[in-house]
Amino acid sequence: MPVLPAAEIRGYRLINSKYPPIAIFDDVADAEEFEALYALQALTNPRLANQAGRLEMIPRQDIPFGIPGCSYAAAPFTHVNPEGSRFSDGSFGVLYLADTMDTALAEVRYHQQAYWSQVPDLRYERFVFRGLTTRFDEAGALDALTIARRDRIYAPDDYSASRGLGRDALKAAAMGLRYHSVRQPNAVCWGLFTPRQVSSVVQTAHYEMIWNGDIAAVHKLSTQIG
Repeated sequence: MPVLPAAEIRGYRLINSKYPPIAIFDDVADAEEFEALYALQALTNPRLANQAGRLEMIPRQDIPFGIPGCSYAAAPFTHVNPEGSRFSDGSFGVLYLADTMDTALAEVRYHQQAYWSQVPDLRYERFVFRGLTTRFDEAGALDALTIARRDRIYAPDDYSASRGLGRDALKAAAMGLRYHSVRQPNAVCWGLFTPRQVSSVVQTAHYEMIWNGDIAAVHKLSTQIG
């Protein structure tokens, strides 16, 4: 696959609003300050390790300290989903981004539908998400847009081939992958294997998804200028 050149990209992401920003990442300007503050707060805050996540999962030099929204950039790598994702088997984190908020909503809506449909007797629920706008440099990412959509890496629910690709790309020290969205026609997504090229993550809006046996509606609740 071709390696992408430097280009500043704006990507979009949704996270569940029950997950707050991790303040300690946003309170420091560099790794040295982080280590000092983390050691100090760990003495008095027994919940700090749970909040910060598994710090051994990400090299300190990969954390973009000092940027707006550093905690949002780092969180997918310190709070790794053990069940994995399209390009990860659960042993490493991936920061997933979409080309528009509509694409991000389509991706999240699909996975929320798949998850909550397995919960018996759930008749009504409301899920609220933060919308995030992320700026990053895609230099060093591999361009999986060159792979045909019929390829197995784009299988709707079988991630065996795509996880193999993610593992190989990570071993090759690729910054990430640019690929076709599986849930939104003609859309593009990125899976970043490191946050070091992220320059900002800004909260822009809240969205709700209404469940009544299916995701029946998606509403934009508010806009925050940041």
